[in-house]
Amino acid sequence: MRRVERRAKYILITLDAGTLILHLGMSGSLRMLSAAVPPRAHDHWDILLDTGQVLRFHDPRRFGSVLWTESDPHAHPLLAKLAPEPLSAEFDAEYLYRATRKRAVAIKQFIMNSQVVVGVGNIYASEALFRARISPRRAARRISRAQAQALAQAIKEVLAEAIKIGGTTLRDYVNAEGTPGYFRQKLFVYERAKQPCRVCKTPIKQFVQGQRSTYWCANCQR
Repeated sequence: MRRVERRAKYILITLDAGTLILHLGMSGSLRMLSAAVPPRAHDHWDILLDTGQVLRFHDPRRFGSVLWTESDPHAHPLLAKLAPEPLSAEFDAEYLYRATRKRAVAIKQFIMNSQVVVGVGNIYASEALFRARISPRRAARRISRAQAQALAQAIKEVLAEAIKIGGTTLRDYVNAEGTPGYFRQKLFVYERAKQPCRVCKTPIKQFVQGQRSTYWCANCQR
């Protein structure tokens, strides 16, 4: 095992002969264990290391995947067209503003497009738009430079805060140590339909957008 890195939602494990491209799905996790530890339910595969340990993949929902490539993994069809990382310097207000020009799609769906920016899922898109005070229905091309600045900053802040406290557990997600993510306690709108907005007390609204639930405050996000 030569190197471990991440690109978007993929983990890249470089070995002498090639690279494993892993996706954890919705509930997958990787753990380093002794090879003597018997598999549990939903443990699907091991990589046996020279140390006698195994890298074990656990995935209750079976949405994860593993692929093998002997070529440059960044040129793989799954990765080649991916956009900038949201926490990188490349993703900033100017980049986001330029990308939105002439795009009529709703801004929430726009920022969830991995060819625009990677890693902004449904929960964090709703939360970032709330922080930036932008309606999720607004056409991408209609956001101003100031709104692009607010949204780019909100995306970075939401993701950084979620990473710091382990992500967001809504149902059965846990990390490799079996610990849930605690960002749910900090959610302002997601899965809070009909509950009062934490800022203005207006009931949070919910609607389906691109086959995903969207949550927003009609007063704060005009």
